[in-house]
Amino acid sequence: MDQIILNIIIAIIVLDFLFDRIMESLNASRLSKKLPDELKGIYDEEKYRKSQEYTRAKMRFGLMTSTFSFILLLLMLVFGGFGYLDGVVREYTYHPVWMAVLFFGILGLASDLLSTPFDIYGTFVMEERFGFNRTKPKTYFFDKIKGWMLAVLIGGGLLAVFVWFYNIAGSFFWLYAWLVFTVFSVFMMMFYSTLIVPLFNKQTPLEEGPLRQEIENFADKAGFKLDNIYVIDGSKRSTKANAYFSGLGPKKRIVLFDTLIREHTTEELVAILAHEIGHYRKKHTLKGMAISVLHTGVMLFLLGLLISRPELSQALGADQASFHMGVLAFGLLYSPVSLLLGIVGNRLSRKYEYEADAFAAGKYDPDPLKEALKKLSVNHLSNLRPHPAYVYVHYSHPPLLKRLSHLDTHSKDD
Repeated sequence: MDQIILNIIIAIIVLDFLFDRIMESLNASRLSKKLPDELKGIYDEEKYRKSQEYTRAKMRFGLMTSTFSFILLLLMLVFGGFGYLDGVVREYTYHPVWMAVLFFGILGLASDLLSTPFDIYGTFVMEERFGFNRTKPKTYFFDKIKGWMLAVLIGGGLLAVFVWFYNIAGSFFWLYAWLVFTVFSVFMMMFYSTLIVPLFNKQTPLEEGPLRQEIENFADKAGFKLDNIYVIDGSKRSTKANAYFSGLGPKKRIVLFDTLIREHTTEELVAILAHEIGHYRKKHTLKGMAISVLHTGVMLFLLGLLISRPELSQALGADQASFHMGVLAFGLLYSPVSLLLGIVGNRLSRKYEYEADAFAAGKYDPDPLKEALKKLSVNHLSNLRPHPAYVYVHYSHPPLLKRLSHLDTHSKDD
């Protein structure tokens, strides 16, 4: 039975890799050297050529990293690498909590170290080549250290709690784990910007002036209680711009990247924030969290049904069943379900983006939002003609041309 499970896992990994290659090939087929008619007025010839080069570079880089990960994972499965690591961990401890923490800690550290050369190349070579990178080696190094510390404190802490639940509640551990996950998710949604973000970026209140006044005026008109508007030093790492809304209740805040403020007019910035407020007014954040919590509950329930089966651990080369080996095997078997749920989630996310655009168009003005979206796409060298199948599978936001067409059907409310 364990050999059958291993064969199924290998088949899933191979099919997933081939599926990704097909999607990438379809997307690459849409690239062209000549500026398409539908993009005239958005890209000029030179900027379009550069965007196509950037897209091709990202595709080549993605193929290289995914192939490396694919081969490494296959080798670990075929030659029993996970079982070997399980044996090494057992030489130091038999305590189930420490075994799980050490096992996943070693895997996580090894994976991060192996991927670091690719990450360095992506940041300091590819992004640098196209003018996006602003990360200094010192910043990169300290980001890495902080990331490891958070992984140990948060990831290791949650894992330890889940293993402890498993040892006292058996297959019903999923219910306790689900409750902890839900509480943790709500906590992080409320306090992520105040607890985690400051470890990596500086956030300062938006200074008094025309921009803040316009934002506050719109928020008041839209019936949105706005207490916090912050500017984050995104230019510390990249020239790419963004804005986001975070928090719940009194802890909600709007965050603008400093690069966004530099590149857009006041009207465009208010339109972007109108879009973000639209997400809040349409309760997209709460709906997304509810769906995430439900999905996690179902996944943990299925894990609870299967975690105790020794065949899962044995399929990966372990001599004895354990929580950590069972979780790893289940995660690999569950990946097709994750892919399907991801597709459904992306489709829903695209729907939410259209709704937020419509809110911004109706409550503020569609024209500055359209101009802002165009600028963001051009400044990011975005691929504006992705293959529809690739969009369906991978895009959480509609492509620019679709959003512009949708905005053309909306006007400012009288």
